[in-house]
Amino acid sequence: MRSRVVVAGLGPGGEQHVTAETLTTIDRAANRFLRTARHPSAHLVPDATSFDEIYEAADRFDDVYAEIVERLVGAARDHDEVLYVVPGSPLVLEKSVRTLLDDDRVDVELLPAMSFLDVVWARLGLDPVEAGVRLVDGHEFATAAAGQTGPLLVAHTHANWVLSDIKLSVDDPDGDLDDTPVTLLQALGTADERIVETTWGRMDHTIDADHLTSLFVPELGVPVGHGYVRFHRLARTLRERCPWDIEQTHESLVPYLIEESYEVVDAIHAIDPSDPASDELLIEELGDLLYQIEFHATIAEQQGRFTIADVTSGIHDKLVRRHPHVFADEHGETVRVEGTGEVLANWEEIKRAEKGRTSVFDGVPTALPSLAYAHKVQKKAAKVGFDWPGVDGALPKIAEETAELVEAVDASDPMATADELGDLLFAVVNVSRHLGVDPESALRRASQKFRRRFEHVERLARERSIDVGSADLVTLDSLWDEAKSS
Repeated sequence: MRSRVVVAGLGPGGEQHVTAETLTTIDRAANRFLRTARHPSAHLVPDATSFDEIYEAADRFDDVYAEIVERLVGAARDHDEVLYVVPGSPLVLEKSVRTLLDDDRVDVELLPAMSFLDVVWARLGLDPVEAGVRLVDGHEFATAAAGQTGPLLVAHTHANWVLSDIKLSVDDPDGDLDDTPVTLLQALGTADERIVETTWGRMDHTIDADHLTSLFVPELGVPVGHGYVRFHRLARTLRERCPWDIEQTHESLVPYLIEESYEVVDAIHAIDPSDPASDELLIEELGDLLYQIEFHATIAEQQGRFTIADVTSGIHDKLVRRHPHVFADEHGETVRVEGTGEVLANWEEIKRAEKGRTSVFDGVPTALPSLAYAHKVQKKAAKVGFDWPGVDGALPKIAEETAELVEAVDASDPMATADELGDLLFAVVNVSRHLGVDPESALRRASQKFRRRFEHVERLARERSIDVGSADLVTLDSLWDEAKSS
């Protein structure tokens, strides 16, 4: 016989809402567990082990639920059957129960129970189906309610900071939503029941929210995530109505994608830590790059291939998978790491397993700029041990490749010259890698330095009425030395 966990619910609050089946099950159960003793009817489960101390010790709710499941599974194995009692209904916003149901080590039996929702609908006097009410977890409001304007019932608003976070998740810089009516519902079905009519702007200052508090929002003037939703709709509109946008394809947009990426890099380099105004350029360029992503997603959406939702959910899930030291697995376990090195090693291992790759170079984009491509393939080879132990082994290769380039030039062999020049550049990239210097950035700085100095040469030439285009090399070299020393 498999171990079993019986799950029952205590209803929304008062004893009158606890079912007879649940009371009978509590009576006969020899091993009782409570998710939390902070419930008005928790006293109906005598001699129960509460999991409240886990909430105090854990940093995240997911860690709490994972630990509860581990303890329940262990207890069920020891005693064959245990009773797990939760607030409300076992299947309404009970992540610990959902986690338990996903665990194949034990059988789970669910007893029907009244949830807080039944009392909410009675107090508000509405039919949630006819009204189209969306139920949202307060901790996931920004994502779960994205694009919604209401009506919304928000549960798990157990503290005023949760209510504040909900307010901040809606793009409302001008405070247009402040006077929007909302209702706070607290301790429903108990003697301490409160139903407080307030406003969006005041909801986190009206009552002291607790674990029996929920929020009802009849209607919002702008949808949750309004800024991004509006941007997404704009991309669709331009694609449908602008002649230029209509003509574009994934391929035709590639130059713009590359150009916008480099403009973001320039904006990052232009940031002045002491001047917040310098962020404006980066904001603008990030927006241009984001539009390129939206543009590609919109094209694919029109073709019936994928949508921006596929893009965002895909990267979300991939990042969760590749951060096992941050996010618990299905068994509630996280991987322990010692520093960045182990994080990167785990990342590469997970990526290889995901992609089914057979070569260390699989996945390296061949469209990378040449310096970045050389740097990347060298790093990949180094990861499997094909590398000089230090820069002392890499440096002599520059002299060796230089000598071979000279030979090719002296032999007037264009093909060999191009090959040897490539080998020389590759050797220089290898040295930069061993020195921990990004070759792309180093060459860019050198190019910018050359540009600044030559612009100085041009200014000096204008001051002395010298025509740069017709000046001999001796004159230009003299101006260069002067610009270099200034």
